[in-house]
Amino acid sequence: MIVMDCSAAINIVRATPEGRGLRGLMVIDERCLAPDLFRAEAANALTKYVRAGQMNHSEALGLFCKATALVNEFHPLSENDVEALSEACRLGHSVYDMFYFTLARRYGATLFTEDRRLIELCDREGVECIHPTRLSAPDRP
Repeated sequence: MIVMDCSAAINIVRATPEGRGLRGLMVIDERCLAPDLFRAEAANALTKYVRAGQMNHSEALGLFCKATALVNEFHPLSENDVEALSEACRLGHSVYDMFYFTLARRYGATLFTEDRRLIELCDREGVECIHPTRLSAPDRP
């Protein structure tokens, strides 16, 4: 099972080298979760590419649809908002990232992210995560 964060999803749909590495670690029909926050973050990230002239509006919409299609289950923020806030305070990390972190921890899932600080936190706190620059994927059923 995967929890997909926005940074990973955007790289996957943009087919960057990092995104291709993450896509290669995904198993067909593997359950993929994300908090509802994912939609807002993906839309915001793609808007930045449009503003920077790196893609047009139509391309951004297409990538948004592809990014959201990577996720089979969106979880409402109310499911773990108190937990995300508590962990953000305890760990000194953003609440946004803690929605992904706590969802992965709660479901025993592997977090896919490009956020190096979040990867370090997962390593320190025992939450499984993967980054395409790592040499091998974790053992997952």
